[in-house]
Amino acid sequence: MKYVKLGNSGLKVSQICIGTWFLPLLPEKDEYGVYKVDKETALKILKRAYDEGINFIDTANVYHGALWVTDPLHVGFAERVVGEFLSHVDRESVVVSTKVRGQMATWVNGEGLSRKHIMWQVRESLRRLNTSYIDLYFLHWPDYDTPKLETLRTLNNLVRNGLVYYLGISNHPAHDIVEFMELADKHNLEKFTTIQDLYNMLERYIEKDKVYVSRKYNLAIMAYAPLAHGFLTGKYVDFDKKTWKVDELTRVSMYDNLKSRYFSDLTLKVLVGLYGFARERGLSLSQLAIAWLLRRGEELGVNIIPIVGVTRMEYLDDVLGSLSVNLSSDDMRRIDEILNGKI
Repeated sequence: MKYVKLGNSGLKVSQICIGTWFLPLLPEKDEYGVYKVDKETALKILKRAYDEGINFIDTANVYHGALWVTDPLHVGFAERVVGEFLSHVDRESVVVSTKVRGQMATWVNGEGLSRKHIMWQVRESLRRLNTSYIDLYFLHWPDYDTPKLETLRTLNNLVRNGLVYYLGISNHPAHDIVEFMELADKHNLEKFTTIQDLYNMLERYIEKDKVYVSRKYNLAIMAYAPLAHGFLTGKYVDFDKKTWKVDELTRVSMYDNLKSRYFSDLTLKVLVGLYGFARERGLSLSQLAIAWLLRRGEELGVNIIPIVGVTRMEYLDDVLGSLSVNLSSDDMRRIDEILNGKI
């Protein structure tokens, strides 16, 4: 396993991070009609990843493991799964990131980035995670009702009190990240080390501005949905017939927004092209996608750490195999041609 520095900090994390937004599912549903999480399989996957040298786990207070948008009745479950895993390993050997912002209760201060909400939720996350500190604490998305300086001072106090070690920012526009960093510098407060954002072969929006912000402040980029919610594994394509397919208990079968987001003739053509290129190289499509992100980080001059959600053990084997893939400059040019529809 290769380890990289987390942005402008001295913290070292594995080149791959295990995400917990979606966890292995059971076929049964709970009383609210939500699929139950297969906690036993999730714990086995986390332990196997740990044994293979992956020391980095990402979660969030709002994550459940089976829901795209979590309601207050289901929040916190993913953190509890991670907490159970932490009880079986040396806590100091693992780097855990979690987040704050989302709705955790129905009352008026049940969400946001105010001092009150953050102070409440950091204690709750610590309890669910079964730990005395959080390695990396993210602002999950913006809260424009709260002054940035209030949020920064609250985070600074968490670091000073040893409840949080490092800070990150997720799903914020580039100008917000810059404003936070400049405010922290001006007031001598703890700065962010990491940006977490959507980034994969099919969705490269952060290359427009956030990559430049990352370089300016020496921030790592944790790339979520590096496999485009499973589309870059090829599991939604019948490559022989060159048509879409949807199996039960997959994200597309549960969330229609993914169909409207990815189901197009152009995306299908791109996936067929990428699949063919991967087979020429003796790779799976997912290995190509992860290797592309890691190589893209070298090209852009930033540390890119893919956050991979693993719902089956064989998927983890596939991900681990991507770490030994070395894409050349010619490979990257050919991939770009496929992505741009030129092949």
